[in-house]
Amino acid sequence: MPESLTGRVAAVTGAASGIGLACARRLHRAGATVVLIDRAEDALAEACAQLGDGAFSLCVDLLDGTQVDSLLEGILSVAGGLDIFHANAGAYVGGSIAEGDPDAWEVVLNLNVSAAFRSVRAVLPHLIAQGTGDIVMTSSVAGVVPIVGEPVYTASKFAVTSFVHALRRQVAPQGVRVGNVAPGPVLTPLLGDWSPAELRAAVEKGAVMAADEVAEAVLFMVTRPAGVTVRDLVILPTALDV
Repeated sequence: MPESLTGRVAAVTGAASGIGLACARRLHRAGATVVLIDRAEDALAEACAQLGDGAFSLCVDLLDGTQVDSLLEGILSVAGGLDIFHANAGAYVGGSIAEGDPDAWEVVLNLNVSAAFRSVRAVLPHLIAQGTGDIVMTSSVAGVVPIVGEPVYTASKFAVTSFVHALRRQVAPQGVRVGNVAPGPVLTPLLGDWSPAELRAAVEKGAVMAADEVAEAVLFMVTRPAGVTVRDLVILPTALDV
């Protein structure tokens, strides 16, 4: 039987749009108090107004290490606790390495890897101290199967997957579960560098999916009985050929 989220606090990074917003909405609908974390202050305010009671915004630039280190303090100040932390924020870059922009790679690697790991570090002592909690990280099918057209993004998501596997074993004895949701292509602003023709072809083929599908997967992960950890959950559009 799924566990109830009533009375629990969930915090989601990258929650102003896309997968993060969909996950915050779904967890809120399931009874959790939610803290939406992003640097887009206006979009956060609008999202929280739509969700209503039990939704709080926390404006944080995840590329600023000092702000990330204060993440737990901000969450506790607005919501009074923390039970579920979803490190979801990320960026995407594809294309040829020979023709790529290393500065663009650096932004993706800093957000997808360094900021994600640092945000988990910021909240982990709290979850360990209370002896219970969930950490979910958004990886990608690119963190399971190398995608030839996006080697830098693939490398960043392999790093996330490896981090989840090692961290889970570190903190399981303290009652903290760590899991990895790994979706295929999702219709979000993250696909902004796809050409209109590429996106249209993917939609027509059924090779992309809605963010709500990822949100349902995350809800499944965090509502398992305490003795069960969903370490990796790969979800794909059925027509995706990987």
